[in-house]
Amino acid sequence: SKSDPSDASRINLTDDSDTIAQKFRKAKTDPEALPSEAAGLAGRPEAENLVGIFAALQGAAKENVLRDFGGKNFSSFKAALVELAVAKLGPVGAEMKRLQADHSYIDGVLRDGADRARAIAARNMTAVKDILGFVR
Repeated sequence: SKSDPSDASRINLTDDSDTIAQKFRKAKTDPEALPSEAAGLAGRPEAENLVGIFAALQGAAKENVLRDFGGKNFSSFKAALVELAVAKLGPVGAEMKRLQADHSYIDGVLRDGADRARAIAARNMTAVKDILGFVR
């Protein structure tokens, strides 16, 4: 949750591969094996959350993930989840850090955004000035 004060409760866009892996390894689970069907996730929010994350990263349905990992313990599932998450999310964090370090690029993006916003607002600002009677 992004509103949770603990940084361990979420994957940030700026997290590096090691941090992503550590957060998933420490994610809370229960002692039961993963179910083979989605109905088996009822009452198991931690398992459902991790299966949902895996499914989203893989672009698959939860049922497919459970078919592949059902009956297995969390250690093997989490190892696969870490590998998938690092492969998908690690490059995002590296690119975010690269962009944050490039101050001239950020300044250019901000300047371009301001120019485009001014161009969009110009007609409205002219109308507002006319309504208020500002002399131009």
